[in-house]
Amino acid sequence: MDMPSVTTPTVKTPSTTAADDAATASTKISSDFNTFLTMLTTQIQNQDPLKPMNAEEFAVQLATFSNVEQQVRGNQLLEQMVAQSGGGDLSSLSGWIGREARATMPAMFSGAPITLDPESPIAGSTHHLVVRDRAGTEIHRQSISANGEPVTWTGMVKGGKLAQSGVYDFSVESFEGQNLVATEPVKTYARVSEVRSSPDGATLVFAGGVEIPATDVSAVREASAG
Repeated sequence: MDMPSVTTPTVKTPSTTAADDAATASTKISSDFNTFLTMLTTQIQNQDPLKPMNAEEFAVQLATFSNVEQQVRGNQLLEQMVAQSGGGDLSSLSGWIGREARATMPAMFSGAPITLDPESPIAGSTHHLVVRDRAGTEIHRQSISANGEPVTWTGMVKGGKLAQSGVYDFSVESFEGQNLVATEPVKTYARVSEVRSSPDGATLVFAGGVEIPATDVSAVREASAG
């Protein structure tokens, strides 16, 4: 028997929903505003010259006109504010420059140890931190606990050598016996060197040319010494 088709609903984030609601409200008010103008103009054009509009009534209508205009402008400003808060505007994010932001992203190694912030593994009984270069080649693997505590990679690679300066990717591989049961990306802290504007919102730039959307950041802290 054929199963009925199911349409997957679109899930909106709070900022997207707020922006949509503001835009809808603004569109409705703008429409009412234009209708009001049309009615007022028609009334003035068609009034009896011998019996002109009462001055008090006209004043009330002009006041209404002013209130509607202010409401339209207020809703336009609200749309702009919601759009800015959704992606993070440059003026507020400029304070992040020089600080360390935490996100799931590659990190630049230049000789100093890198502190990683893995989540508690979702499966498996043994867990390994895995370091790969940008070509995807594994250069280091070490056992870690399942408690989700920060892990430090000193830069050591296979053969006991120090890794070359460059950008590296980090993940946690979880095993049950010899079977790989889960692979999860790892969050790390890195210093923000630049904030850029993009069509999709603000973008943060880190050492080594690493770039991520500002919305991917889960924490910001003062930069560590060194």
